[in-house]
Amino acid sequence: MLVSGFTVIRNAEIMGYPIVESIRSILPLVDEYVIGVGQSEDQTKKIIEAIDDPKIKIFDSIWDKTKTQGGLILSEKTNEALERCLGDWCFYLQADEVVHEDDLSTIKQKLGQHRNDNAVEGLLFDYIHFYGSYNVIGTSRSWYRNEVRIVKRSAGARSVGDAQGFRVGDRKPNVVHSGAKIYHYGWVKPPAAMGEKNKHMFRWWHGNKYDESFKDFAYKTAYGLRYFKGTHPKIMAPLIAKQDWNFVLRRGFGDWNLRDVKNMISDIVEKITGRRIGEFKNYVLLKTYTKER
Repeated sequence: MLVSGFTVIRNAEIMGYPIVESIRSILPLVDEYVIGVGQSEDQTKKIIEAIDDPKIKIFDSIWDKTKTQGGLILSEKTNEALERCLGDWCFYLQADEVVHEDDLSTIKQKLGQHRNDNAVEGLLFDYIHFYGSYNVIGTSRSWYRNEVRIVKRSAGARSVGDAQGFRVGDRKPNVVHSGAKIYHYGWVKPPAAMGEKNKHMFRWWHGNKYDESFKDFAYKTAYGLRYFKGTHPKIMAPLIAKQDWNFVLRRGFGDWNLRDVKNMISDIVEKITGRRIGEFKNYVLLKTYTKER
């Protein structure tokens, strides 16, 4: 069984991505790691090359800056990397996503278990979204709970939209749960750096229209933010130790906006019914396998 890792990256320093930590987090699991490196205004390619692991396969990718609709260039570039993968399974990590070392054996077991099961086209992961600080997570429905991050190459899955999910032809992939989590650090960096990252990222949706709105970026407390009680992947320890800004959860009911109220009501309904009504899912979870978790 061969497992390919794959990702795309551009302006890693400017965007403040933990790309090295992301890549290294699954290197013990994969047989190759395909990385599309876009033209950058920083030292991104040197950073990737410095990892210096024989599993890593770098290719140059040109990002067309005139493509500013719907973040579609992200799936376009993701598919360039996916097409170069040789594995039976293809493990996609975005540049701000990290896997905990404790989950690697569980993932490997699931890959072996379903390798020859044609009904299973991918593996689903739970998400832990960090916001504002390495000790704060978002738990409301504003944050997606699950996403597919491993696809079976023989299924012909393709990245779609802004590269959050995949499709097999024109339908959602049939998946089972991996039993593992993705640690998402995309919203954790110094406030000024967060504003700069958002400015560059929003350009793939809106061009330069909102550049000025990120000048004085500040993290905001909101309904569903909670302090994190678990453990981080060990590979993140040096970055976490460098945090030199504070983000404290202080907010009363009088500070809530309409979105906060809607999220609170949704949580109440979910606790009563056991369902998150209206939740969008990029996958079909095979019910036959739901007891595996």
